[in-house]
Amino acid sequence: MRPVERGRIVKAIGDYLLANVDEISQLLSLEAGKPLWEAVMEIEGAARYFEYYGNQAETLEGRSIPLGDGYYDFTTYEPRGVSGQIIPWNYPMEMTARGVAAALTTGNTVIVKSPELDPLTHYYYALAAEAAGFPAGAVNIVCGLGQEAGAALSSHKGVDQLVFTGSVPTGVAIATAAAQNVVPCILELGGKSAAIVYNDADIENLLDSIRWGIFFNAGQVCSAMSRLIVHCDIHDQVVSAITDLANSLSVGPGIDRPEFGANMGAMVSAGQRDRAVGLIARAQSEGALVAAGGKAMDREGFFLHPTILTGVTPSMDIARTEVFGPVLSVLRFDDEAEAIRIANDSDYGLVGGVFTQDIDRAMRMARDVGAGQIFINEWYAGGVETPFGGYKQSGYGREKGREALMNYVQTKNIGIRIG
Repeated sequence: MRPVERGRIVKAIGDYLLANVDEISQLLSLEAGKPLWEAVMEIEGAARYFEYYGNQAETLEGRSIPLGDGYYDFTTYEPRGVSGQIIPWNYPMEMTARGVAAALTTGNTVIVKSPELDPLTHYYYALAAEAAGFPAGAVNIVCGLGQEAGAALSSHKGVDQLVFTGSVPTGVAIATAAAQNVVPCILELGGKSAAIVYNDADIENLLDSIRWGIFFNAGQVCSAMSRLIVHCDIHDQVVSAITDLANSLSVGPGIDRPEFGANMGAMVSAGQRDRAVGLIARAQSEGALVAAGGKAMDREGFFLHPTILTGVTPSMDIARTEVFGPVLSVLRFDDEAEAIRIANDSDYGLVGGVFTQDIDRAMRMARDVGAGQIFINEWYAGGVETPFGGYKQSGYGREKGREALMNYVQTKNIGIRIG
């Protein structure tokens, strides 16, 4: 199959998702608890990956290497083979699209292990692949528990590459299993990402980024803005504003929230909610103060009040442990060196951000903060076109953007002696 033809059927998967967005998004909202409008955004985002990578299919080109008279040397790219992909539950549709679209574009087949907490929407990927015209066996969906289906996939000798998004311990286990077969991995693991707010920041703009950065998807995002490091001059002003923001959010069943707005749905499970509540309680025992929220909602479902914690110091557990919930920890700093030190005082390095009107300062921070992606004056600036991945225990490899395509190919060099 020519690359242009493969690209067309990759894009057709996205077209199928868009054609069925109403049906899929309702199922996603009911299963994962997210507001219906967020579910629609996720399906649209998933379709965008297939559009973007489908358009890249005929652009992946090798290069000619000059070796002097009498030689012709060039490189080509070949698919790795079978890509095993273990999908997280926080964005089951979009995270699947991120890896599957790139893998199929480069000529691989995929085996997708669906998330155990919300697997049902993966049925539509099987339908989409069939409708798009992929041959049988090109796209395979496997349901099951991580310790069973995920472990089997990670250690299988027939898998040529593994893609995983999730916790550090599970990522280490997958990489260890893969190493037994010398299989490469792409790992996107935890985060404890920090936004540094200077005293010249646009507060209204900051509030918009906080709304998306920590309360979107009930904070169940690996790249969430979970630490806010605020200059002492505006600390109290910022705390007052973000407390009002948290208290203003309407929290309830996602299926009842079809319109974009200041609302939030449930967390995915009782276990996830209770873990977040426990981390909040521990933070209080260490001296943190609850400015907003801080407890589960007294209603049926896995709801947690949007939470703001102040008085947090870098040594507290809440400043170092990924909560994976709508919990924002506020720290304070006096000078630039201290801000960088606090931001980098983490086992993780997924994303980071800075809010300031001083572009020189912003670029210094972008250089000095140890993270794979830096946002300046807008959390989540970018899109499917921008490479994404972490430093330190946040993993290795890059997804999204053209860089991701290189994960799914092997480079072959061919040298020819002429004459």
